[in-house]
Amino acid sequence: MATSSIEKLATWRARGTRVSEQIVQQGVMMLENGGLRKMGDEAWSFLEQLALASMDIGRLELADECIELLSEQFPGSPRVECLKGIRIEAENKPKEALEFYENALLEDEANPALWKRQIAVLRSQGSSFILRTVNELTKYVDTFYTDIEGWLELADIYAELNIYDLSLQTLAHVLLLASQNPFHVLRFAETAYTVGDVPLALKTFLRVIDMDDSAGQEGNATKRAWWGVKLAAARLLSFPNSPSESQTSLPSAEYLRLLNELAREQLTGTYFPTSVGGKVHGRDAFVAWLGK
Repeated sequence: MATSSIEKLATWRARGTRVSEQIVQQGVMMLENGGLRKMGDEAWSFLEQLALASMDIGRLELADECIELLSEQFPGSPRVECLKGIRIEAENKPKEALEFYENALLEDEANPALWKRQIAVLRSQGSSFILRTVNELTKYVDTFYTDIEGWLELADIYAELNIYDLSLQTLAHVLLLASQNPFHVLRFAETAYTVGDVPLALKTFLRVIDMDDSAGQEGNATKRAWWGVKLAAARLLSFPNSPSESQTSLPSAEYLRLLNELAREQLTGTYFPTSVGGKVHGRDAFVAWLGK
């Protein structure tokens, strides 16, 4: 039984599965049956897992027990300090949590986990803390440049504030770090379209499609990208003389017409694939809506 519980907990831990009630149930059994001794060095990862799961379901006394055991084994550990901060958050005490993280960062300013928890608490406080959240997050990504999640969160905040030009600039850093992720490229394209840089958006939507074609697959990113191509091509055809500060060259009208038609065909085929035995209900209206 103990071996089975150890394997379950290890599997959930490795996969990052968040089944807190089950983790607590299995974890309590392990503690009551002296399972910590059987786990060896893996016991410490288990205690961290159990502490987080306990806080998820309000078993704070159990979380305290786990944190105390970890503190005795690893005094001053950054991971344990982070757990202590999350423990304060679990009691819905954001002011105390921020004070804890600020003091902890004075001792270890290069600790990304503590810094990210501080930023999470700041963001949870809403608009009154938004400027401080942006400032902290900007400092964070300047320090830990390769943290893609940090850049994505910053881009998300700028988008929520309707500052799409800064969101686009932030996403440019994401593409430098993860240029082969089609969903990051798609988000950049959609943001460029929102900003009004339609030539750049069109070029980037086509890049998403090319990425999936090169990989021999067509996923949701490709479907959304074809919508982007259709919207961008139609907009450029409808307003060919609109002033633009885009640094991306504008395709010829003929090329845009071909793209517009290709996008229409792709979208029609995606949502109304060829069927045997008659007319598909709604297809004509869909095609008409897409335009000729």
